[in-house]
Parts: sequence; C-alpha cells; structure tokens
Amino acid sequence: MTRISRRSAVEPFHAMDVLGQAIKRKDQGYPVISMAVGQPCHAAPASVIAAAREALLSEKIGYTDALGLHALRNRISQHYSTRYGVAVDPGRIAVTTGSSAGFNLAFLSLFDVGDRVAITRPGYPAYRNILAALGLQAVEIEVNADTGFTLGPQALEEAAKIHGNIAGVLLASPANPTGTVTGRTALKALVDYCDAREIAFLSDEIYHGLNYTGEDTTALSLSDNAVIINSFSKYYCMTGWRIGWMVLPEIMIRPVERLAQSLYISPPELSQIAACAAFSASTELEAIKQGYRSNRELLMQRLPQIGFDIASPMDGAFYAYVDASRHTNDTMQFSKTMLNEINVAATPGRDFDPVEGHRMMRFSYAGSMDEMVEALDRMEKWLLKTV
Repeated sequence: MTRISRRSAVEPFHAMDVLGQAIKRKDQGYPVISMAVGQPCHAAPASVIAAAREALLSEKIGYTDALGLHALRNRISQHYSTRYGVAVDPGRIAVTTGSSAGFNLAFLSLFDVGDRVAITRPGYPAYRNILAALGLQAVEIEVNADTGFTLGPQALEEAAKIHGNIAGVLLASPANPTGTVTGRTALKALVDYCDAREIAFLSDEIYHGLNYTGEDTTALSLSDNAVIINSFSKYYCMTGWRIGWMVLPEIMIRPVERLAQSLYISPPELSQIAACAAFSASTELEAIKQGYRSNRELLMQRLPQIGFDIASPMDGAFYAYVDASRHTNDTMQFSKTMLNEINVAATPGRDFDPVEGHRMMRFSYAGSMDEMVEALDRMEKWLLKTV
C-alpha cells in the first residue's frame, strides 16, 4: 500500500476547488459566472501577445538562467526606478514561475523546519498551506477594523509572547481577501521592527497597481533587507503565463539560485520574453483597471443591499470580503448551493480564516461589468426566494 506523507495533508485551496466545479458546470453547458478566483477577464496586453508570437516564430524556446533572462531582470529593475524611484541592481532580481514559486523559494531559503512565520488572519490560504507542507509553523494573527486590517509591531510582540520567537513576517498590500492597503507609515513601522530584531520580512506586492485610494509603497523603499515577491498575473493580466519575480537581499541571491536550479530549472522562456513587453502596456492596463474600479463601486453598493455586509476595506486588489451571516453560518455549503442553483461561483471564507470564515465570503470583481451585474441580479432573485 502506498504511504502518503503527513506534509501533504494540508487544507484544500477552496477557491480552486470552487473554480474546478465551476469549470465542470460550464463545460456541461451551464451559464456559469465565476467570482471565485482573482482571474482578470481580459487577455494579456496586445504587446505581450505580439512579443510571444514573434518569439514562437523566430526563436528556439528553451532553458534560461535559473534566475531568469537578463533582459527581463533589467526591465524589472527599470520598473522600480521609474515607478517607485528605487534603484535595484538587476542581480538582486530572480524571475520565478509565478509568485507561488517565489513563496516556495523564499520559505526554503529563509527558514528551517519548525520556524514560525507570522501571517494575517484573514489572509491568502496558500501561505498557510505552503508553510505547513514545508514543516514551518504559521502564526496567524487576527486583523480587523481595530488594527486597520493589517499587522503592526504590537501584534507581533503579543504573538511572540504566546507562540515563541517569530522568524519571519509575511504581509500583502494590497491584501487578499480584504483589499487592505498598508500605508507607508504603518509599513515602515513593521519593517523597522523586523530589521531591529533580525526577523525576515516578506512583502507580497502582487496586487501593486490595483490600488484605488492611494499609492502603493514597495518595502524596497524602506529596507534593503525586505524580500519582495511580485507577479505578472494580476495587474498585467497574465495568470496563465505563470511568471513572477522576487527582489532579494544580497545574502539570499545564491541560496535562491541553488534552490531554483533544482526545483524549477528555469522559468518558462516564452513567458519571460512576453513579460518584457508588459511594462510598455500601461495605457491598456490602466483602462482595464478603470473597469475594476467601476465593478468595485457596483459591488460596494449592491452587495449590502442583498444582505452581504462589506467586512473590510476594498482599497486595492479586486475582492469584496463580506459577512454572509444574514444568510448563512455555513458558507462552504452556501457557496456550493449557490453554484448549483444559480451558477454563480464565489469563495467561502474558510479559505482565508479558519476561525471566523464559516460566515464570510469573498467575491472577485475581476470580471466584466456585464458579468457583475448578471451575477448580482441572479443572487438577488435567488435570495428573495429563500426568505
């Protein structure tokens, strides 16, 4: 009998389970609208597609340097200079197979089995699951309206008293699922706290560019010790291209390179070539962002009207995290029923919060306005029938 490892017994990524069921129903001919995952409804920018097409016709696609094409690393370096006014040596940049590979490489190079890493609750479930699979301890710290839905030094102090020494802190801004944008002052306090105590600070910046209330702050502008993880998936509409990047402190470059060589060989070259063109597509991408902004305003208005109270700021990313307790205290079952009865997919809060998630849900508004309107109309009619 085949023995399955204990490390594989992580919680399912429920958003992906819901997406799988939604795809199955769509393949069966049902008119499914998915608000379950953060998947932009738009294709990659025209310049990206053109660059990929040209590469397929003119180049031999193969392995690259384990840390990525020099052309793309240089282009990412230029991006930090142009957008944030921060000088980054291209040698500190590692191109990765999506941000997921970035998290794996960061965790493996920074932490040993049993180390504790602080994350937010609610927060992105893959953090918790990857940490568990690698034998690390996720210290989930509750964030709420009182904390501004972000982490601060005091919360870390209190967590350390309860759980013991914390080796790392991982924070996303804008955050998934809450949409929280951590402002520069709060981010600096957290980074300074970690630097002073030699705690690794990881900044998940994959939703940079999707901020509707202010400016994004990269942790690179606050400390050279911060580990930055970013991706072309969200703002650049390149989810299926599986391409992301890290910015590393000097001491991490060779360890990450050694791990990447064996775990991934190299990121996909075609996606790297295409990604070089993404930075020239700002006009197209900003127009797409305006569509998200309109969707956001629609959901902020209509979700409370149909009984889903907005639970956290919708300042960035493209999610509405809501309290569904007016309708259910079992959003796992509620989301299944909603998909089966009205063909609208959304993610149960259990993904993001093992404690309070039974009454929470997340709706992605990365789709088209027509899809958002239709989904809300279906939900409203359905919920009226169940009253």
